[in-house]
Amino acid sequence: MEGIIEVIARRTFGLPYIIMDSIFIVFFCVMLFVTKRKQTLLFALFGGVLYFIVDYGIFHLLTHSRHIENANLFWVLLWMSLSYGITNFAWIWLCLRKDERLVEWTLLIFVWWIVCPILDDAFTGSGTQITIWRETGEYHWFMAVFMIVSYVAVIVWNLLRKNPKQRFKLLWLFIIGVAVQFGWEFTLLIGGIRSEGMAVTEQIKTLVINSLMETNLGLPAIYCIYLFFTSKFTEDCKRRETPTTFLGRLEESNDGIRI
Repeated sequence: MEGIIEVIARRTFGLPYIIMDSIFIVFFCVMLFVTKRKQTLLFALFGGVLYFIVDYGIFHLLTHSRHIENANLFWVLLWMSLSYGITNFAWIWLCLRKDERLVEWTLLIFVWWIVCPILDDAFTGSGTQITIWRETGEYHWFMAVFMIVSYVAVIVWNLLRKNPKQRFKLLWLFIIGVAVQFGWEFTLLIGGIRSEGMAVTEQIKTLVINSLMETNLGLPAIYCIYLFFTSKFTEDCKRRETPTTFLGRLEESNDGIRI
């Protein structure tokens, strides 16, 4: 589509990458369950399913923007969606709840994203590489519209609320969205997974645009979901002894946030 900014989101990796990462995702989910972060786990699994619906259903079946070499598209997209859907949504939820062990969970995810490509290179060597990519020109406009509508909605909410404790901490939300997506995009790039063979300017454009937009477009909605569920249930998926309202939970969540 002429005039639309085209961002090519491409990844190249070997089969060992998929195998190792799948093992890590199972381990990650088990750790969430064992540490009684069951609400985070459920939201993470929801994120994996949602990513697959978007990636396979919209990007592939509807817009035909997904392409792959040397592998089956369905199964690779299923793995990719579950992998990054689970880790991204879990990381977001842990950030929103200001988890007391957020540093450990962040390092667990981030270090794995750095190490996995190195291990993949060691095992795959000069073997067959899987390349998967999507072209964004046909739908990036929709993502931009979704993002502006999401943030305008919460900005208008804030402007109409007289009680400052019942306003969304927008800068805090925006920073979380950028940080989570940037962590993913940056580790893919330095690991040689993202945008291999593309010009440096194209690599930087993909890094910047995706970091600013792709997670942030849904973050206000995710935060509202978070407030709704945590107003009724604890992180261990038990009913709160003293349930509260959406506004009451927003006030609780705002406590301690300085930006």
